[in-house]
Order: sequence, then structure tokens, then C-alpha cells
Amino acid sequence: MNSSSISRKQAWLESLRPKTLPLGVIAIVTGSALTYLTGNFKWPVALLSIITAGLLQILSNLANDYGDAVKGSDTAERIGPLRGMQKGIITKEDMKKALKLNIFAACLSGILLIVVACEKPEDAIGFLALGLVAIVAAITYTVGKKPYGYLGLGDISVLIFFGWLSVIGTFYLQANSFNPITILPATACGLLSVAVLNINNMRDIENDVKAGKNTLAVRLGPEGARIYHTILIVAAILCLAFFNLMYLQGWSGWLFLLAVPMLMNHVRKVLSDPTPEGMRPMLENMVKAALVTNVLFSIGVVLSK
Repeated sequence: MNSSSISRKQAWLESLRPKTLPLGVIAIVTGSALTYLTGNFKWPVALLSIITAGLLQILSNLANDYGDAVKGSDTAERIGPLRGMQKGIITKEDMKKALKLNIFAACLSGILLIVVACEKPEDAIGFLALGLVAIVAAITYTVGKKPYGYLGLGDISVLIFFGWLSVIGTFYLQANSFNPITILPATACGLLSVAVLNINNMRDIENDVKAGKNTLAVRLGPEGARIYHTILIVAAILCLAFFNLMYLQGWSGWLFLLAVPMLMNHVRKVLSDPTPEGMRPMLENMVKAALVTNVLFSIGVVLSK
């Protein structure tokens, strides 16, 4: 599809990547399900957490497009889709304005969340600092002289922000205390999000090598990245299984097992097709598998109360 065949609205939608937004939201849902289990669920805090997470996800998507476009990483040879900036529809100035607007919206939502949720001044200061770190991390993934996404550190960042910080932070904001019950689900949620990133990076290995973008998939190589991908998914399943054995009773906590065939079928396809083209449909497949797994887990946790 050439640049003249799509509108500016379509170009912006491509850069916003709405299909990725549920990944950030589902971590908040998982954390909220855990607060419901412990009797600490608060609707206003959960809703504001979802809005803030969504805005941070959009910020990350826009900054990613900006950074890759400026550095010339996304070329016509790329297997994945080219975005609005790469097609020349969205200018650098337009994207800078969008980033500033998004940062303002994320800060506003985050501050409102802190005001509503935090009962102690030290908690407010702590979460304000974490929010600022999250904004900086979203931008510097591909923007700057030494973006950490180009150094192979994107995976650990996703684990932290889409797993530990999102799930544990959501629980803390509602319960105003830390509970070790959140660690295993937070890790599982983060690992599945890392798997989504890994599929994206496996698809773009050849192009990223040429662009000097040394993602973890590039460092591991096609075969190593596939083994790593399998480990991520198996580890996520084990985290949820151990959580159920340690903290839950009854059958409902095991609802997430209904997603295991979907996950294993995904792994089989990834291992059987070593080509970059084969990874294109696997990205959406992995997003769906991660969402189904987390939704079933969250439903099971709520029903087990």
C-alpha cells in the first residue's frame, strides 16, 4: 500500500497501534482481580489505572515510530508494516506535537490516579516517580543517542512495566499495601508481553541487523530466539500454575488452562517456521493468546473468592 492510498486518519491509527492497547490494559485487569480476591477492589482506581496504562502504551507506540523513522530503521525491506512517518504522511513535527500532547494527557491521568488512590504522602511521591520513569522509558526505547531498545534491553523493560509494575502497582494502589500474592501473576503477565515483543523482533531480525538495532532476538539469532520464545511461554504457564497451587482452592483458578492448547499451538508454529514472513501472522496470534490467558486467569481468580 503506497502513501497516497491511505488517509492521514488511517496513518495515525497505524501509528497508534490500537491492537496493542489491550496488552497494557489486561495487566491492570489482572492486578484488579487480585485486589478483588483480597477484598480491596476499588472501581475508580481501577478505571484510572486503565486509562493511564492505555495512554502510556500509546506514548510508547508513537515514540517507537518516531525513533525508528528518525534512525531509518524501518525501511521498505521490513517484513512488518510501515507506519505513517515511514510512508511520509505524518511529519516529524506532527509526531512531536502528538508526543507532547500524549505526555500531557498521561501526566494528567497519572496525577489524578495518585490523588484518588494514595493515602500516604510517601506513596504519592513514589508513584509520581514511577510514573515519570515510565514516561521516560516509553520515549527512550527508540529515541535518543543510545535507545535501550537498540541495545537488547527491551525485553526486561517490558517485563518490568507490563508485568511487575502494572500488576503489583495496580494492587498496591487499590490495597495501599504490597502482597506477595501478586508476584507470580505479575511475572506471568510480563512474560507473555515479552513474548509478543519477541515475535515482533524475530520478524524484523534481518532488517534490524542492517539498521544496527541489536534487539535480544538479533543477539540470540533466529534459532535461539525461538527457543527463548518457548521458554517465555512455558515459564508464564508455570507461574500461573504455582500461583494456583499456593493461593487458590477449587477448580475456577485453573480456567487459564483452557488457553494452554492455544499457546502450545502457537509455540509449535513458531518452531516449525524459521522465516521472517512466517512471524507476521504469529504476532497477532501471540497477542490474542496472551489476552485469552490473562482474561481466563482473572475470571478464575474472581470466581475463586
